[in-house]
Amino acid sequence: MRVVVIGGTGHIGSYLTPRLVEHGHDVVCVCRGLKAPYRAHAAWRSIQYVSLDRDSEESAGNFGEKIASLDAQVVIDLTCYQPASAEQLVNAVEGRIEHLLHCGTIWVHGPSSEVPTTEQAQRHPFGDYGLRKHAIEEYLLAKARRDGLPATILHPGHLVGTGWNPINPQGNFNPAVFSQLAQGQELSLPHIGMETVHHAHADDVAQAFQRAISRRSVAIGESFHTVSPSALTLRGFAERMAAWFGQPAKLVFLPWEQWRSTVSEKDARSTWDHISHSPNCSIEKARRLLGYAPRYTSIEAVQEAVTAMRASGIVASA
Repeated sequence: MRVVVIGGTGHIGSYLTPRLVEHGHDVVCVCRGLKAPYRAHAAWRSIQYVSLDRDSEESAGNFGEKIASLDAQVVIDLTCYQPASAEQLVNAVEGRIEHLLHCGTIWVHGPSSEVPTTEQAQRHPFGDYGLRKHAIEEYLLAKARRDGLPATILHPGHLVGTGWNPINPQGNFNPAVFSQLAQGQELSLPHIGMETVHHAHADDVAQAFQRAISRRSVAIGESFHTVSPSALTLRGFAERMAAWFGQPAKLVFLPWEQWRSTVSEKDARSTWDHISHSPNCSIEKARRLLGYAPRYTSIEAVQEAVTAMRASGIVASA
């Protein structure tokens, strides 16, 4: 099929776009053209590129129609963060495509009441990002139920891949945390380190999008978690990474107000956002309906990324 990927050179797109080519699709990559894909692949030579600045085109009211004019059967939207953006796209492509796939987030759940959290669990989203993505999903699924919009939503966890910093055992993006563990230094964690993070390798997320396209009949009108098979506690994450580095885990646990004074304000905000959500999501629905089979555990995904970070000097070795 002819597939348009909006954001086709980003975190997920760098894995998804070549995957679609390998599965025989005619792929159009829509991006701003500001950066190269994270991964080199022969498939990039056979992809059509369309350069669009989404913000400016949406402000002019043109973005949705420009996507619709590409005459695709499938549109994959990896860069939609506002309900108005979703509405503009839907108004343009409705009745003109066979499948619209939207990239959501596990942040739509807010804090969990029962884990692992299923897609059907009662939700309590909070924070600007989680609330906006929840509103987008509600809109798309309502359109699917009421008007037959062929929409599917996939919810990744904390994205991991070679080329960017993964969420670390403190629940933020500071790569120095991995250096501390690699060098056997003491690492402080908030509370008792039992809050959770739930990673997803970008290629596993790409796999889920590809499978949703191939199983369109069961994917339309549904949302799916696309995360690793299990979440990690901060404590377990730190211990596993220290062991991988060949070091003992020297962990110290501090009350939140004391701990936050040991890191930058930026890192403290990021940590609080992650531990206040503490996601732990089930992939049973995606396994059953899509055949989703993630290749990476959370720790394997992070170790792959950190291997590249060590090679580039971002993470110090022992």
